Amino acid sequence: MKLNFSLPIKVMILLLALFPPSLLNGQQGVIEGRVFNPSNNNPVEFATIAIYGTTIGSISDLDGNFLFTGLEPGYVELRVSSVGYETYISEPIQVTNANKVFIEVPLEEANIELEEVVVRASPFRKIEESPVSFQRINIEEIEKSPGGNRDISKVIQSFPGVAATPAQRNDVIVRGGGPSENTFYLDGIEIPNINHFATQGASGGPVGIINADFLREVNLFSGAFPASTNDALSSVIELYQVDGNREKLDFRGSIGASDLALTLDGPIGDKTTYILSYRRSYLQFLFQLLELPFLPKYNDYQLKVRSRIDDKNEISLISIGSYDTNSLNLEANETEEQRYLLGFLPESFQWSYAIGLVYKHYREKGFDTWVLSRNYLHNESDKYKDNIFEEANQILDYTSDEIENKFRFEHKSSYRGGFRVNYGLNFEYAKYYAGLYNRTFINSRPVTFDTESFFDLFKWGAFGQASKDLLSDRLVLSLGIRADANSFNDHMSNLLNQISPRFSVSYQLTTGWYLNFNMGRFYQTPAYTTMGYEDEEGIRVNQTEALKFIRADHVVAGVEWLPDPDSKISVEGFYKKYNNYPFSVRDSISLASKGADFGVFGYEPVTSVAEGRAYGAEFLYRNRDLFKSNLTLSYTLVRSETLPLKESLYDLGWIPTTWDNIHLLNILGFRKFKGNWQVGFKWRFVGGQPYTPFDYRTTSLIQYWDVTKTAAFDLNLYNQLRYKPFHQLDIRVDKEWYLSKITINLYADVQNVYNYKTTSSSFLVPETDGTGNPLTDPEDPSAYLIREIESAAGTVLPTVGIIIEF
Repeated sequence: MKLNFSLPIKVMILLLALFPPSLLNGQQGVIEGRVFNPSNNNPVEFATIAIYGTTIGSISDLDGNFLFTGLEPGYVELRVSSVGYETYISEPIQVTNANKVFIEVPLEEANIELEEVVVRASPFRKIEESPVSFQRINIEEIEKSPGGNRDISKVIQSFPGVAATPAQRNDVIVRGGGPSENTFYLDGIEIPNINHFATQGASGGPVGIINADFLREVNLFSGAFPASTNDALSSVIELYQVDGNREKLDFRGSIGASDLALTLDGPIGDKTTYILSYRRSYLQFLFQLLELPFLPKYNDYQLKVRSRIDDKNEISLISIGSYDTNSLNLEANETEEQRYLLGFLPESFQWSYAIGLVYKHYREKGFDTWVLSRNYLHNESDKYKDNIFEEANQILDYTSDEIENKFRFEHKSSYRGGFRVNYGLNFEYAKYYAGLYNRTFINSRPVTFDTESFFDLFKWGAFGQASKDLLSDRLVLSLGIRADANSFNDHMSNLLNQISPRFSVSYQLTTGWYLNFNMGRFYQTPAYTTMGYEDEEGIRVNQTEALKFIRADHVVAGVEWLPDPDSKISVEGFYKKYNNYPFSVRDSISLASKGADFGVFGYEPVTSVAEGRAYGAEFLYRNRDLFKSNLTLSYTLVRSETLPLKESLYDLGWIPTTWDNIHLLNILGFRKFKGNWQVGFKWRFVGGQPYTPFDYRTTSLIQYWDVTKTAAFDLNLYNQLRYKPFHQLDIRVDKEWYLSKITINLYADVQNVYNYKTTSSSFLVPETDGTGNPLTDPEDPSAYLIREIESAAGTVLPTVGIIIEF
C-alpha cells in the first residue's frame, strides 16, 4: 500500500524523530526478471545480469529467468550481457521492501562476430530510426523532478527544445512548434491528449492525466519520427507502463495537495496481471479557500491488463479517461481581477476516454502488433452575461464530440547482417459534432452563431522502414516512408499528395564519438474543429480543396560524445519549414500561433496558405555521476517565425510566432546523501514571449465589451512586442526510510523559491461608478472608458508530503 499525504512542517519533524537510522534494518529488496530476444520472445539463457555499478550479479536460467534477493532498497539499474547479443543497461528500477520488482529485459542480437566487437555499454540508448532528437526519461527523473509534481508534461520541460510558459500550463511546445503539433502513445495506442481541461484541437491543459505510478519509461522524439508514427509535426511522446504484481494484490492510496487516489494491481490467474487507478481532485475546495473566481474539479482513471497467452502470443487492454468540471465562484468578486475573470470565463464540462487492445504475435525472426482502439472527447461550455443564468442573457452554449475508431497493424523483423524491417498500415473512422450558440463580435460588428455541424470521415495510411548496420556497426542507415490520406476532400484523399520520406544516418567516428543526421517530411491532419467549422449562416466554409494536410520538412544534424558510461554531451542543429498551415481568414494570422489557451482551438474559417519556419541549435550535457551528483544541463537557441499575409505586416518579412522564446536554459541536478537523503534543484530560464498589444478602441466599444468581457488585440502590430524573460528555481528534498515491511518517503518541494514575478498578464477593464456599472465615454456614447491593469503572476509554492508503501 502506498500513501501520499501533504503535511505541516511540525509533523515532518516528528516523523524524523520517530524513525531514526537505527530502524533501517529491512534490506530485503527483491528483483525477479526474464531476459528475452525481443524479435521472437525466445528466452536468452546464461545471460549475465549485474547491478550496474556494483559487483552483485546473477545468471539467467534455461528459461531466461533470474533473481536477486537481499538488495539494498533504492533505485538500481541492470547491466545485461550475453554472447551474440548487444549489452543492455536498463532504465532505473525502484527496489523497496514492500514489493518484489518484476522486469523483462530485451537483448538484441549482435550484428558482428565476437572477435570484432568492442562494446562499451551506455544507459543513453538510442534507436536506429532516430539517432538525433531523441530522449529517454526514466521513472526516477519523473518521481523526483523538482517542481514536476510527478506530471510528465512538466517533467519534459527540462529537456532540450521544450519550452515552459509562465502561465504554468502543460502545453507541449517543442522546437518552436505549437501545442497542436504533438502525438501521444500509451503502450502502443494513440491517445489524443494527456491533460485535464484540455484545449480542444490542441494538447494543453493545466494538470496531467497520466498517473506516474503507472510509468516505466517515456520516449521523447523532438524530430526524426519513426515511419510508424503519424500526425506529428513537432514531437512524438511514447509512454510505457509497468505491469501489475504477478504474485499478490497490492494497494496504493494517496492524499496529495490536489487530489485523492487509489491504485490496485495484482494477478488474474497465472498468466494475467492488471493495474488500475482512480483519482479525484479537491481543488475546488482549495480554490474556494483562496477566494479564486473559478472552481475546477477533475477525475481520472487508468487501466492496464496484460495477458501472456503463451510464449508466442500476448494481449493487453489499455484504457485512460477523465471527467472534468469547472464552475464559477461568484462570491469571489471583491477585486478587479476577480471581477474581470468572472466576466468572461465560461463554466465548462469535459470528459474523455481512450481504450484499446494491443495483440502481439511473435515469429521466428520478428513479431506482429495489432492495435484496435477508440477514443472519445466530449466538451461543453456556457456563459451568461453578468453571470445571470437566464435564457435572455446567454452568450455562449457549446457542445462538441470527437470520436475516433482506429486500427493499426505493424510488423517488425530482424535478420542477420544487421538488417531490420518495419512495415504496416492503419485505418480510422472518425466522427465530429459541434453545436454552437454564441453572441460575439467579429470584424467590427456583432455576430450571433446558432449552428450545428456534423461530419464523419475515413483515414488510411501505410508505412515502411528499413535499417542496416554497416562497417562493423560503425555506420547505421535507416530509410523510411509513409503516406496518409482521408476522405474529407479530394486533395486529402490522394495518398500521393501526402508522401512522407525520411532518412537517418549515424556514424561512429571513434569510441564514444558519433555524427548523426536526419531529414524527413511529415504531415498532420488539420484539427477536427477546423474541418467542422460553420459560419453564422450555417455553411461549412472550410470543406473545400483549400484545406490541406499541414506539412513540415525537418533537417537535423548533430555530434554526440559519450566520454564515459555515465555522461553524454551532444550538440544538434535543426531547421523546420512549414507549408499549408491553416491561415485565419478572420484574424489574418496563422493558426501556428494559437492553441495555448483554454477552450477550443481552430474553430474558425481558414485556408491552407500560411508558411512558417523554426530553426536553432541545442546543447545537452548529462552526467549521472558528477562528484556523486546527477546533472542535466540543456540550452536551446530557437527562432519560430511565420510569413505574414496581412497587408499591414508585409514589409516586416518573417515575424515571430507566439513560441519564439529564442533562449531556453534548464539546469537540473540532484544528489544522494548518507541516511537516504536526496536534494534536487531545477532552474529554468525562458526568453521573453512575443505578444500583440491591445486594441483599445475596439475593446472600449459597448457592443464589443458587453458580449466578450475581454480585450481585443491590435493585429496590425501582431507579435511586435515582447515580454520580459521568465526564470524560476525549484528545490526538492527527500528523506527515505526502508524498514522491514514498510517504506516511507518524506519530501518537501518548493517551486519559484525566490518568488519571481512576471507581468505578462495585464488586462483591460472599463472604468466603473460607485455601484460597479461601467462608465460611458462622455466624448463617445458608443464606448466605455477603458483602463489597463497589470497583474503580476508568480508566487512561492511549497508542497510537503509523505509517501508510505507497504
